[in-house]
Amino acid sequence: MRGLLDLSVAEVAAGLRRREYSVVDVVSASLTRIEETTELAAYVDVYADRALKIAQAHQTLLGNGIDLGPLHGVPIAVKDNVDVEGTLTAAGSRILQGNFSEEDATVVARLRKQGAIIVGTTNLHEFAWGGTTDNPHFGRTRNPWDLSRSPAGSSGGSGAAVAARTVFAALGTDTGGSVRLPASMNGVTGIRPGIGRVSNAGVYPLAWSLDTVGPLAGSAQDCAVLLDAMSGRDARDPQSYGHPTNSLAAMEDRGLRGARIGVISGVSRVQLQPAVLDAFDSTLALLERLGASVREIEILDLEAVVDALVIVDAVEPSAHHAPWLRSRPGDYGADVRANLEAGLVIPAVDYVQAQRYRAHVRRQFSDAFDQVDVLLTPTLPFTAPGVGQTTITIDSAERDVLTSLMRFTALASVPGLPAMSLPIGFDADGLPIGLQVIGAPDDEAGVLRLGAALQSQTDWHQRRPSLA
Repeated sequence: MRGLLDLSVAEVAAGLRRREYSVVDVVSASLTRIEETTELAAYVDVYADRALKIAQAHQTLLGNGIDLGPLHGVPIAVKDNVDVEGTLTAAGSRILQGNFSEEDATVVARLRKQGAIIVGTTNLHEFAWGGTTDNPHFGRTRNPWDLSRSPAGSSGGSGAAVAARTVFAALGTDTGGSVRLPASMNGVTGIRPGIGRVSNAGVYPLAWSLDTVGPLAGSAQDCAVLLDAMSGRDARDPQSYGHPTNSLAAMEDRGLRGARIGVISGVSRVQLQPAVLDAFDSTLALLERLGASVREIEILDLEAVVDALVIVDAVEPSAHHAPWLRSRPGDYGADVRANLEAGLVIPAVDYVQAQRYRAHVRRQFSDAFDQVDVLLTPTLPFTAPGVGQTTITIDSAERDVLTSLMRFTALASVPGLPAMSLPIGFDADGLPIGLQVIGAPDDEAGVLRLGAALQSQTDWHQRRPSLA
């Protein structure tokens, strides 16, 4: 039987308007679920009293016929590098202890304007710079499907919080894959919008030219509702641009017939765990049965895509953190400090060449989107590794987990394209497998449309971990 927290954003909002339950009921259910799942270490702070007070006010508004929008009364969580007025934004660090936010990040303000209620902040890899959410200051987040497994990172707390059904959605940030990786490992849906679609104002930076903010939720349709609320130009962020003309959540359901789908030659189907390859191939076959055309697309010069990501994602944070690295090196976790120190010695010429390479890759992808609507890859070459696991064997070869994490997500991060991860199956251990949908520049709608159409024909996104 489906419980209140198993509903979609649209379903819970509709029930509130029909007065089947109150906003206080919904927020109370969320807070109770958070208390029941503390072993996940998904949250660093919970705003129970504040959230309940806002819930009562939102219920009064509904009773008076005032509807704030599609998120009215919906509890969500926010990653702890996104400002929430009057609360600590530590970015998972000791460095920022005492950093209380004087105002909401733009994305938080926009979600609140549509009626969302923030119930807490979620754990992350320190300063969003890592793929595990093993945080030396706030604890190690666990995967709801298997507590001995990683939830990925850096938005691991947000992924675990949504998978465990503590909230209907959570905000994450994505630089090299930090929304999509936790979405994949935790069996939820998460979208990284293209650079500029969503304001970064009030979001603690990692790498300014790569960073973006995106939602994790139960479905592509739920992600669309949140992204609608979050998107648009913001004077506080010069990279941001105008809202799409049409609502993403109200996008036309075109089904899959006639959809042009690309698979990147020599990239999308190699060096994968067998279960991941099987799920990917099964999804391609399903898409073809539903009327889509699937073709291989050759995109040249992708060999250095992860290297370029690593260079940019080392130099930009190191430049930002250099003063603290000199004055407070002991306050960083060992892995983040090592990353910062490495970034400081990368030659400027390497950084410039990496940025030039990004522009070249962007042109290559632009040409590919003349032939197809979306590109598909697995989100990850493997399912969730054990917590603390550093290597993994694929095709009889031992590979570094952290480097391998970004193999597919870098394909969207480097050119700054919109990309989403959604669940497409499980391995023999019951661990989720994710599909990455990469869209053309500014085509978040195409990514969400493909995801929603696929989810209308499958139920992988409706599966629940036993913890939930």
